Amino acid sequence: MADRPGDLSTPGMPRGLRLGTIGPDQGYAYKLVRQFDDRLELGRVHRSDAVAGCVGVAMKRSALFGRGPMVHDLTAAFTLFGFLDPTPTEELVAMREAAFAEVSSHHHYVERQELIDLVPDAMLRRPHTAIVSDYASDWRRNLPTA
Repeated sequence: MADRPGDLSTPGMPRGLRLGTIGPDQGYAYKLVRQFDDRLELGRVHRSDAVAGCVGVAMKRSALFGRGPMVHDLTAAFTLFGFLDPTPTEELVAMREAAFAEVSSHHHYVERQELIDLVPDAMLRRPHTAIVSDYASDWRRNLPTA
């Protein structure tokens, strides 16, 4: 029985919006980001904001598989928002400019978590190649709530 204030009364971690997804070695995603530096198409989104939001999505994806992040998680995350596309649609550009605004700031933690929660778990469980393929045909397939 939980008798300390920090103890959980149910087994496992709580789940829900803005609670995050626990996974091992999630910080490794920040090291992997350097492999994308020469390919990122940021437009008017600041690099730190794009990285903060997409690393969050990549860490969520890796945690859903119960493992640490790998380059495919970042490929999926950057693809979802068109950061690897030299000519994203105007609609996607407008959406990501609004969604990624200042999410790298700790003052905008809630906005960063909302951005991460925008991407459904079921979509992130798909192979990264399917995410890339669907983006190429219509980016809305990957972000149905956008």
